[in-house]
Amino acid sequence: MIQSTKSLRDQAATFGLTTEEFDLFVSQLGREPNALEAAIIGAMWSEHCGYKNSRPLFSAFPTTGPQVLQGPGENAGVVDIGEGYGLAFKMESHNHPSAVEPVQGAATGVGGILRDIFAMGARPFAVLDSLRFGNPDHPRTKFLVNGVIDGIAHYGNAIGVPTVGGEVTFHPSYQENPLVNVMALGLLRHEDLAKGTMGEVGNHIIYVGSKTGRDGLGGAVFSSADLSAASQADRPAVQVGDPFMEKLLLEATLEAIQAGLVAGVQDMGAAGLVSSTCEMAYRAGLGLTMNLDQVPTRESGMVPMELCLSESQERMILVPVPGKEQELFDLLEKWELDVVNIGEVEAHDRYRLTWKGEVVCDLPVALLNEAPKYTREGVESPDIKAARERDLSGVPVPADLGAVLIELLSHPTIASKRPIFERYDHQVMTNTVVVPGSADAAVLRVKGSGMGVAATSDCNPRFVQLDPYTGAAAAVAEAARNLACVGATPLAITDNLNFGNPYRPEVYYQLQQAVQGIADACRALNTPVTGGNVSLYNQYTQGDERVAIHPTPTIGMVGVLPDVTVRATLELKAAGQKLILLGEHADTIGASQYLETVHGLEAGQVPELDLGLAQQVVDGTLTLIRAGLTDTAHDCAEGGLAVALAEMAIAGGIGLKVSLDAPTSTRADALLFGEAHSRVIVAVADEAAARAKLDELGVPHVLIGETLDTPHVTIAAPAQQVHLSVNLEALKRAWEEPLKGILG
Repeated sequence: MIQSTKSLRDQAATFGLTTEEFDLFVSQLGREPNALEAAIIGAMWSEHCGYKNSRPLFSAFPTTGPQVLQGPGENAGVVDIGEGYGLAFKMESHNHPSAVEPVQGAATGVGGILRDIFAMGARPFAVLDSLRFGNPDHPRTKFLVNGVIDGIAHYGNAIGVPTVGGEVTFHPSYQENPLVNVMALGLLRHEDLAKGTMGEVGNHIIYVGSKTGRDGLGGAVFSSADLSAASQADRPAVQVGDPFMEKLLLEATLEAIQAGLVAGVQDMGAAGLVSSTCEMAYRAGLGLTMNLDQVPTRESGMVPMELCLSESQERMILVPVPGKEQELFDLLEKWELDVVNIGEVEAHDRYRLTWKGEVVCDLPVALLNEAPKYTREGVESPDIKAARERDLSGVPVPADLGAVLIELLSHPTIASKRPIFERYDHQVMTNTVVVPGSADAAVLRVKGSGMGVAATSDCNPRFVQLDPYTGAAAAVAEAARNLACVGATPLAITDNLNFGNPYRPEVYYQLQQAVQGIADACRALNTPVTGGNVSLYNQYTQGDERVAIHPTPTIGMVGVLPDVTVRATLELKAAGQKLILLGEHADTIGASQYLETVHGLEAGQVPELDLGLAQQVVDGTLTLIRAGLTDTAHDCAEGGLAVALAEMAIAGGIGLKVSLDAPTSTRADALLFGEAHSRVIVAVADEAAARAKLDELGVPHVLIGETLDTPHVTIAAPAQQVHLSVNLEALKRAWEEPLKGILG
């Protein structure tokens, strides 16, 4: 039904458009739209699909390199790992759905990212989740944590893809708006790489998978607006997943690609049928006509608006190779999937939909895919600037630093995540060679070769809140260190940019600065950006107050091990080994977890990041592992040096004794708990050989101590008059218990 432009313009916000955007749409279209066309444009011009506030910033990213087989613009990025293999990987968010319906929100986040992977012709073989929650003592946090973990476990375990790693952070800024970022990896042979294109004129458009329902309706627009007290009413915008159907769809899609029957393939993700088909047409530079009467439905009385914008799960669009249509139909029907020819690729430039013999949508393909782009001036928040510049010299040094160590190990952000990952099947498919919690990154074997691949996800939101440029760059550098600590050469990243409302100048400033920080770090570390996701409007509106999350540009990074048997883990493995710190001692408590946990302050300068040193430490760590000089390596991150040492001792059940030589002017708490970048601890049997290698590479390092056959972690710093010795069992209890309480 055609409505007047005036009445539709008055409803622009319900379509996810501003009145200015609605006017621009009408001007470019050159006529009055109908309600369906307005809703379709609203979905495609939403932040979730159109990236209108973020895409202009992405020109800063490096996206090419000899390792890149597929960069941004497709369902997932792909890197060459050698021997004819490619590694497809991507990270996406399901934040708002998880806030209102945590089980299905998280479950369908897993399902959606897996479809992005097998749409590239890759078999998914690992998932990592990067999660952020609010106050761990709050009942809502416990509800959300348990729901999200159950959702991830339900989908991943049922479809048979292992969840092998990730990270979890707790902070009050995520109280009402949790973050659920999911990263997936898949393997393919180079010749099986698939693309999301329509191919050529005359090609058929094939709908395959589950029937379309009303779940997920309006999901793209829902994800591109602030959460509020009324958001529970948007529960229909949360999809419902069926991992068993996805398993059938996965196998059928991969078989079709490998049989050479498919010219193009695309997941029906955000904005459902519309986004998948119009993006494929846009890439091909062609138009299409689709008959909505042919779309399989699971509910009676569905109308074009629902058919177009439902985000029902487990659905794909396949375009057959000309002449092989019947072969494709036969293959797909063997898997007992709904398979329907719903349209045809045409030479015009239109996105044309018919319903009951009438054209109900006729829009230019380019108009759908070219959302307006906004560049505005960001302004740093005066409050955050003041916090960063705060003088911390008056912060007292606690008398009992051993008690501080126990307190930090007890913080849920640092504490053992075993109560979470033990709910996941992390060994299914038998590729996982380094299980969650035992190393700084996940490691999986590449069957049919001697290689391995590694993956990690990283971000310190406190760093990014205080200094978005340095904090975002530091996330890239930390990810690279984590890969190096297992013996993997870093290759490339995918990012998930989680921020508040970009129309707020202080939020746009954070986004702008973080993108530049990621770009500069990726160039320095030779890890191009192959794709990712932007999730904005992560803030909760209650009355007139808007509470934004800490900016969280999550970095997912992958790497390759030439020989998967030559790797390292974090646990101490024997007494009598020497402990060497690559990098330099911390000299500030600024922006540290210690400062927040013990003193209740998020303040101070984020430690300076030297990207040249970051690369040196990566190179030095890899050299020691591959030379067989160490099989124990651990990055210093939240909690600083003392926490890293305690984690190594707890994991191995072996004590240690460390003596730190630092200038008298260095604070004792900074030396132990400061979070300086570019630091890795290794344990070596041959100190002389290890230090000779590091000297040869010019890597700054210092001998700090040795492992002992005693049940204590002992740390001394003579210049600071520090001597603490904590029983290993006490440390272990502090580290193991916190998440058990949260998870019930």
